[in-house]
Amino acid sequence: MAKTPKSTLPKPGENPGRVIDIDVSREMSDSYLEYAYSVIYSRAIPDARDGLKPVQRRILHQMNEMNLRPEKGHVKCSRVVGDVMGKLHPHGDGAIYDALVRMAQSFSMRLPLIDGHGNFGSLDAGPAAMRYTESRLAAPAMAMVNEAEENTVDFGPNYDGQLSEPLVLPAAFPNLLVNGATGIAVGMATNMAPHNLGEVIAATKHLIDNPKATLKALMKFIPGPDFPTGGHIVELAGVEEAYATGKGAFKVRATTTIEKVTSRKQGIVITELPYTIGPEKIVEKIADLVKGKKLQGISDIVDLSDGQQGTRVVLEIKNGFEPEDILEKLYKLTPMEDQFSINAVALVNGKPQTMNLKDLLQVFIDHRIEVVRRRSEFRKEKAEKRLNLVEGLIKAIVDIDKVIKIVRGSEDANEAKAALIKQFKLSDEQATYILDMPLRRLTKMSKLELDTESKELKAAIAALKKILGSEEEIKKLISEELTSLAKEHATPRKTKILA
Repeated sequence: MAKTPKSTLPKPGENPGRVIDIDVSREMSDSYLEYAYSVIYSRAIPDARDGLKPVQRRILHQMNEMNLRPEKGHVKCSRVVGDVMGKLHPHGDGAIYDALVRMAQSFSMRLPLIDGHGNFGSLDAGPAAMRYTESRLAAPAMAMVNEAEENTVDFGPNYDGQLSEPLVLPAAFPNLLVNGATGIAVGMATNMAPHNLGEVIAATKHLIDNPKATLKALMKFIPGPDFPTGGHIVELAGVEEAYATGKGAFKVRATTTIEKVTSRKQGIVITELPYTIGPEKIVEKIADLVKGKKLQGISDIVDLSDGQQGTRVVLEIKNGFEPEDILEKLYKLTPMEDQFSINAVALVNGKPQTMNLKDLLQVFIDHRIEVVRRRSEFRKEKAEKRLNLVEGLIKAIVDIDKVIKIVRGSEDANEAKAALIKQFKLSDEQATYILDMPLRRLTKMSKLELDTESKELKAAIAALKKILGSEEEIKKLISEELTSLAKEHATPRKTKILA
């Protein structure tokens, strides 16, 4: 095989269509690495800071740009998908719609970020086509996207360089832990369980106050995952291992009760199933076991599950059989007991990393400290600019007649500006602002109102300087904001833990 030339690019004047010999093994290696890199960073692995994959982040950002807020009306999902695909995510519309649907499913996300209207599917069936469904941002999503316009996060160019998009969202709560994540990349995968928002926030606040907190201390606040479908976690050893090392497995059981289903017969009623397991799958498996005579004692199966009342599968037990014995066999032979494996891989500073519970919380805290610092700096600069203008207006409003006389007597704007600067000792910015203001607004201004605004701005600037002057103040503010979020969005734990 011929050696690779030192330069594969044609020189000026040479035929660009000439054939160049290359080393196939090197080309395959380079191309594969580029593909693997793209899958890891651009598709499959979430960022540890906001807990989102690029497609999810682009959907939320674009919906915010489209002003699809919780108080606004729903719009067709096809419109959202089209905007995301055309402006930010140049991949198939199916992948975008799948990601949008998942963020709207209450049985997939512990805290759904999208408010869906229409058929968004179930554990056993897919959603309706995007032309039939509608969506808008859910209230918790606003905590993810708010403040992005206040220079809190870095933006980068979109795929064609014509627009910009956030490289990470401000994320006011630890979304990666709350909603979990799944993804298969090249040579690695991630699978993270959802958790209870209130518990995660409590643990985050504890770690802010106690940076050296142990895993045992954090697990007092987060005893284990909290699946949106409920169920029971069996044994904590696997959970503890996952929280300590980033990898671990544990079993989740269905929630059942033993009731009288007829006047003479008892039955097993299934009301909650392990995460991602649908009732149709359970009914089909039990029916197959009964037909194959691998499971005895069940005379009838009735699936009463629906979108309003949730899961409810009734198993009628034959007389002479103990429901408890049949239930144990069901756990053993069907997905009514399922294993959930945690593999906590996320991007940290652009690199995939396996993270334990404390790492996950600390990355969020560090991110949030940076967001609050940048937000406070932005707000301080904005307030200082406004205060400068208000102070110029206060100087001018004292003798508004002279201002009008100067403006009328000047041949052009430059002459008027120079005269105002000299007469009232204004800065160039203050004089320009006064000249640009319509006369009717200037004459209606009250010195008392301007003095009040000046005092408010000075107080706000002082408060922001205090925040920026101490990381402890920033952490205190983060804790207060987390407390407010918990009060607004936290719900009771759904998954019980059997120690």
